Amino acid sequence: MTQQANEAKALWRVLEVTRKLAAPFDLDTMLTEVVDVSRNILDADRGTVFLYDEHTDELVVRVATKLGSFRIPANKGIVGESAQTRKLINVPDCYADDRFNRDIDKQTGYRTRCMLTIPLIGYEDSLVGVLQILNKNTGTFDEHDEFIAMALAAQAAVVLHRAKITEQIIESEKLDREITVARDVQMGTLPKEMPSIEGYGFAGAFAPTDQTGGDLYDFVQLDHQRLFLLMGDATGHGIGPALSATQVRAMLRVAIRLNASLDDAFVHINDQLCDDLPDDRFVTGFFGLLDASEHRVYFHSGGQGPIMHYHAESGDFDWHPATTFPLGYMPQTDLADPLELDLEPGDILGLISDGIYEYENEDGVQFGQEGVISAINNVYDANADEVVAAIMQAVRRHGGNAPQADDITIVLARRSR
Repeated sequence: MTQQANEAKALWRVLEVTRKLAAPFDLDTMLTEVVDVSRNILDADRGTVFLYDEHTDELVVRVATKLGSFRIPANKGIVGESAQTRKLINVPDCYADDRFNRDIDKQTGYRTRCMLTIPLIGYEDSLVGVLQILNKNTGTFDEHDEFIAMALAAQAAVVLHRAKITEQIIESEKLDREITVARDVQMGTLPKEMPSIEGYGFAGAFAPTDQTGGDLYDFVQLDHQRLFLLMGDATGHGIGPALSATQVRAMLRVAIRLNASLDDAFVHINDQLCDDLPDDRFVTGFFGLLDASEHRVYFHSGGQGPIMHYHAESGDFDWHPATTFPLGYMPQTDLADPLELDLEPGDILGLISDGIYEYENEDGVQFGQEGVISAINNVYDANADEVVAAIMQAVRRHGGNAPQADDITIVLARRSR
């Protein structure tokens, strides 16, 4: 059979392979098919596909004949040179070539005699990976093998690029679904309705930066005159902080069911978070008990501040700093007595996250306490819901086109006049 006939036959097999690879395989199945077909057409013993990881600039063994998974820098060795130059490299005697890395042979007990290394170039000249074919069963790889290998690699690269993109889309959609579930769970933990205590009005708002957020708030009514208030902020954004926030709320609910005092609930939840959270994670939290019979709030504030107290009679604002360190920062060994705050007619207790205070406009100017003061002064005689809405509208106006950089939470309790 002539050389031209051999090439025509081989190219026909490549086209058959391309049609086969067009089937909706998963990426690993497709990679295995590429290796097996390459070995078969080129009459070789082994094959390896390295996929290019653009995030780490590494070549990753995804599928190989009798070889485990490992990573190498995308500019190292023969495979790295092929990736960098986008050229086929034919090494007839590997142990006579200084570029050849003998460590893998030492680890596996395999001896590589000859090697074809072919870059896999996808759409718009993008590097998909590298295909290596080892040890031709009869002699070494020749120009005919190079021709066939390049044709096979050109077809396989496009198909693999498609499969890789499809896999990324599927993973992204899967993550989106998981985030949606996490958001639904977190939003489901927020109060469905405001508590009802004679002489008081309550309101809350939560706007996460991402689909999920690290802020939380809750109202737990103990009886017709006592109410537990919770507001917190777990460090970071996304699913992890959302889980921490949900955990704090759940632990508080359990503590209340067990008739824990304000002090005990704060200490035990703090100490549990010390055990559960990584060293660089914590939760700022306000734990408060409103006793409407006394019109008094008792509270601990672990890293959460400032706590706002609007005095309706004078129009003045008090800003109370945190009373202790954040929850989960270190075990609580000497908790001070809770602070007490008396609410006169028309007064407002405001638990406002730093996502409000630190909201920056396009010029980098923060909303700050001044923004909160201005918003409340504009609606000083409104109910709690209207005050929350006014603050949210004011901070959005202040931000303009600047993106929200942190989760936003507002919890207000207002004593009726």
